[in-house]
Amino acid sequence: MRGSAGFKPGEWLFWLVPVIAPLFFSQYLVLGSQILIACLFALSLDLILGYAGIVSLGHAAFFGSGAYCAGLLASHGWGEPVTGLVLAACVGAVLGYCVSFLVVRGTDLARLMVTLGVGLLLFEAANKAAAVTGGVDGLSGVVMWKLLGWREFDLEGKTAYGYCLVVLFGLFLVLHRIVNSPFGLSLVGIRENIRRMHAIGTPTRSRLVVAFTVSAAIAAVAGALLAQTTQFVGLDSLAFERSAEVLIMLVLGGAGRLYGALVGATIFIIAQDRLAGINPVYWQFWLGIMLIVVVLAGHGGVLGFCDRVVAHWRQRRRDPAS
Repeated sequence: MRGSAGFKPGEWLFWLVPVIAPLFFSQYLVLGSQILIACLFALSLDLILGYAGIVSLGHAAFFGSGAYCAGLLASHGWGEPVTGLVLAACVGAVLGYCVSFLVVRGTDLARLMVTLGVGLLLFEAANKAAAVTGGVDGLSGVVMWKLLGWREFDLEGKTAYGYCLVVLFGLFLVLHRIVNSPFGLSLVGIRENIRRMHAIGTPTRSRLVVAFTVSAAIAAVAGALLAQTTQFVGLDSLAFERSAEVLIMLVLGGAGRLYGALVGATIFIIAQDRLAGINPVYWQFWLGIMLIVVVLAGHGGVLGFCDRVVAHWRQRRRDPAS
């Protein structure tokens, strides 16, 4: 955890954008909260997919478990937000730790099937336990207390936006430190060549278990944020579509670089909102076209495309004749 993880000036400018955004887009704070939650969810997947190379099609299992944990806690009389987040993180970590032993044993195809199976199992379990979870009608009666005994969760989303931004930034710092530490570098080595990492004595399995557990805990925190800020938990928080969407966000922005998760989630949520407003029925058609263009035009997502543009521009500056 003592690796070089200092922020560059450009990174501080990046984080300045969501800080000042409410000054110019105060009417979109509810949407902004959803973007921040999606960013956190995408970050959790980036740790295992982008750095450790673990492919998952059931990451919504941890997101939904965190959402139901925080929602059930609040619906039964304890609506303190911070303790709800902590408990959700613990539940997600325990679930992720148990699942990780199945995930790290297999190849990519086996991991896809295991994570997909876990997600489907939890979805059906929540659907069957309607007396507890609300089933298809969702879990209502989620009443949140004032944040730190000071700010209520208002309909305009001011408190929710600030709350989500602080949690996102705090966990981003944790992940930034992890991926820039020797542990994070070992995850990249495992992704690139697990046999060579075995040969030099790296405990690959235990490190993948740790990475998967941390990822599950952060995904659960994202789910808890959604439950707390909307004061409702729907069965869709565990649905396969949510797992697919977060995978799309990561591919869109660029996996294996934390800012790719942030950029991809932001573009996806804004595009979804704008396109659905233009055409509520066929908006996925245009979103599909956008995804195809991004994948074909830029290997490595939006950030990969930007890197190539910058590299080409620098090359032209060094050699104008080219």
